[in-house]
Amino acid sequence: MKKILIIEDNMDVRENTAEILELADYNVITAENGKEGVKLAIKENPDLIICDIMMPVLDGHGVLHLLSKNEETSGIPFIFLTAKAERSDVRKGMAMGADDYLTKPFDDQELLNAIETRLKKQDLFKNKFRKSIDGVQDFINEARNFGSLKELSTARDVRHYRKKDVVFLEGAYPKGVYFINKGKVKIFHKNDQGKELISGLHKAGDFFGFLSLLKDEKYTHSAAILEDAEIYMIPKEDFFSLIYKNSEVARKFIGILSDSLIENEQQLIRLAYDSVRKRVAEALVKLSDTYKKETDERFSMNVSREDLANLVGTAKETVIRTLSDFKEDKYIEIAGSMITVLEYDKLVSLKN
Repeated sequence: MKKILIIEDNMDVRENTAEILELADYNVITAENGKEGVKLAIKENPDLIICDIMMPVLDGHGVLHLLSKNEETSGIPFIFLTAKAERSDVRKGMAMGADDYLTKPFDDQELLNAIETRLKKQDLFKNKFRKSIDGVQDFINEARNFGSLKELSTARDVRHYRKKDVVFLEGAYPKGVYFINKGKVKIFHKNDQGKELISGLHKAGDFFGFLSLLKDEKYTHSAAILEDAEIYMIPKEDFFSLIYKNSEVARKFIGILSDSLIENEQQLIRLAYDSVRKRVAEALVKLSDTYKKETDERFSMNVSREDLANLVGTAKETVIRTLSDFKEDKYIEIAGSMITVLEYDKLVSLKN
């Protein structure tokens, strides 16, 4: 029987939600504030947490922050409960690593569907993946079970390097993310006098070269072999799919990339989230530049969320959520499939 922790200061909401879940054959434990919720989560190790955002003592963001710092609780699926007026709080929570949110009031089926979906996806990633090429490939094979990731490539691009060989040079455009199966790699750059400055060392089991991909920029450093190596490259397209097309896969993959160092993981999650906003803004600007007439003060475009997702290269649900954020910020208006750009200049600043 799956165990679910409900953290909610409103007694009626807490008890009604617990009753629904108990009728659905879940083992339910409850906490009336965030501080008590953190203690219960650490003690009981639930399979999923449902948490209100606005609470006394410790709010939902504080709960998520503390649990993400704890190795035993950092991987528990986390669903926020929020009122409609708390959109900015939701955005902050999703950037911190929350899996989903429900807007109050919600119906029974909406609640149960959200929980069932999160638990099913969580089960796929309970195994720890070996720090080897086979382990990385096992993870990618698991990721293919998600509909949006069926197109991940099956080819392994494993390359053999000799000592002093260069993997990539500063100023080049990234083609993928690298995983070291054997050997050692140094990350370095040269100053104006040509002196080499080493900024990082990587060993077997490490990933490297992914920050420039996330930032969509040229390499700011070079990578070279310190010891004969076998290196596996995940192509750029597959990397972006793993990061952007499914939140559960992204969190697991980011955890693997950061070698389970929670501080680095949260930084990568925020960077990935910011990158999605940048890419959606860029797509809206591109559509505006293509179809807007010079005489238009406000420009409306009829574009499906699926087409926009394909243009951005992310999941439709991610585009919908990001558009909702832009609407809340009053950058755009939305009426059905019609999107009206209100703050073109602000979208331009986001994409730059």
